[in-house]
Amino acid sequence: MRKEKILLIVLLAASVVSVGGCVVAAVGAGAAGTVAYLKGDLEAVESNKLDEVHAATLKAVEELGLKVTKVRKDALSAAVVARDAQDKKVTITLSATTEQTTKLSIRVGVFGSEAKSRLIYQKIHDHLQK
Repeated sequence: MRKEKILLIVLLAASVVSVGGCVVAAVGAGAAGTVAYLKGDLEAVESNKLDEVHAATLKAVEELGLKVTKVRKDALSAAVVARDAQDKKVTITLSATTEQTTKLSIRVGVFGSEAKSRLIYQKIHDHLQK
């Protein structure tokens, strides 16, 4: 009986560890790396300069009809904060990882929305391909 309990505990612990990796859901692959949704943030790496990704972000936000409330940019990073039709805050953060690559992070609302984040990312990515 004791051996069965120990075996059960070990199996439960192993399943928790293996299922923990399922928190990250891959949503596609960018030219420079992967795109992942983790803890409410969609994160991606684009093989484009910060200025290019920033311009594509502004075009995507405008195309989606989001109301921009704040824009900031310097040589190493940028951020665009907007509101959607449900008045949820949309935060898009950009960071230059190299001269030719940019890390992108998108969060919609307090807890995140994977579907909306994917849509915003796809619009940004489409503008980068033009």
